[in-house]
Amino acid sequence: MVTLLAIYYGAPWLRWHRGGQSPDQAILIDLNHTRAYFFGIEIWPQEVYYITGILILAAVGLFFVTSLFGRVWCGYACPQTVWTDLFVWVERIVQGDRNARKKLDESKWTLEKIRKKGLTHIIWLIIGLCTGGAWVFYFNDAPTLLDQILHLDVPWSVGGWILGLTFSTYLMAGFAREQVCTYMCPYARFQSAMFDKDTLIIAYDETRGEPRGKHKAGDSWEGKGHCIDCDSCVVVCPMGIDIREGLQMECIACGLCVDACDNVMGKIGLPKGLIRYDTESKEKFNPFRPRTFWYSGIIALVGCLMLYSLLTRSPLEMNVIHDRNPLFVKLSDGSVRNGYNITIINKHHEDKNYALTVQGIENAAIRVQASNDIPADNLPVFADSVGHFRVFITAEKQTNHRREITFQLMETSSSITTAKDTIFVSEGR
Repeated sequence: MVTLLAIYYGAPWLRWHRGGQSPDQAILIDLNHTRAYFFGIEIWPQEVYYITGILILAAVGLFFVTSLFGRVWCGYACPQTVWTDLFVWVERIVQGDRNARKKLDESKWTLEKIRKKGLTHIIWLIIGLCTGGAWVFYFNDAPTLLDQILHLDVPWSVGGWILGLTFSTYLMAGFAREQVCTYMCPYARFQSAMFDKDTLIIAYDETRGEPRGKHKAGDSWEGKGHCIDCDSCVVVCPMGIDIREGLQMECIACGLCVDACDNVMGKIGLPKGLIRYDTESKEKFNPFRPRTFWYSGIIALVGCLMLYSLLTRSPLEMNVIHDRNPLFVKLSDGSVRNGYNITIINKHHEDKNYALTVQGIENAAIRVQASNDIPADNLPVFADSVGHFRVFITAEKQTNHRREITFQLMETSSSITTAKDTIFVSEGR
């Protein structure tokens, strides 16, 4: 819990120098400028396929872990579990252990009860506020937004998200808790499709534990199981299930029943492990199985494709759209002119100039329409920006009605190039 919360609250404050006017926040989703930054990786709107790859890796990674270790994600890393554990920890600090909290709940309202309950809910709301604030830090420059928050100068859009996430955290972790896992989360419904007889799950050793029954110190264990029916495993279970009845949909593999049972076994002088992480086959845990190989293969394939894409990613892109109406214009000297809308995407963190040429057509003239004269061999585009240019190609009347041509764009300060195929339309001879 401490590790995951530290990552969540601390990640927005990590810095990463990118140069130029780019933000130096290591992890940032900049909605205003339509960028997503993750350390050295910068994702533009045109590269949404990276988001698809990340989602595939996350989903298959979850399936892979589940096939090996059951619902450990639910028990240890799910945000609902982490924040619920944090809220329960606050309850325990302020109100005492489980028995003390139960006694407090059943008692009449006194100043002491009001003080403890009120303090608990105030701390919950503070945690919710910090949670909502940390979330919006991922979408804004964290130091700047923190200064705005401290001076009560937060934009309404940001403040609304903070308040909404504050109360959703307060509600989900403070009141809904495990009901979210049982009734709202779909994961419990399809997890069984990822289990097999070699998946590591929470299991009760029925052959050792039965027949269960009460036991007094000094009595013989002959004919009795090691389970003394103390119900400690049921009491500590956040889902309220009895693991002795077998694996159930609600089980989130948190292992609290394992700790509780081992504690009882230690007190009565019996070996631990009556409830333990085990496989249905009762054999030694084997991670090398066909199912895990399939999941590993998918993760490796998608990961390699994304890595290759990132390593070969060009800082320059160009899009070309040919005019549809009119397709061409016949000039007075008999030549033909075609119009194009060209978009140049400069992913560098500094301003760049580009040279535009056309191939596939003889004696073609390129003219860039602008308020001031811009030569086609020196098109300026600002850093981290998209340049839009209206370009006309004029050439002699062609023999074919449609002729394939290629626009080639080269960065004037380097050898970086890109090309885009399009057409030149003419009357035809």
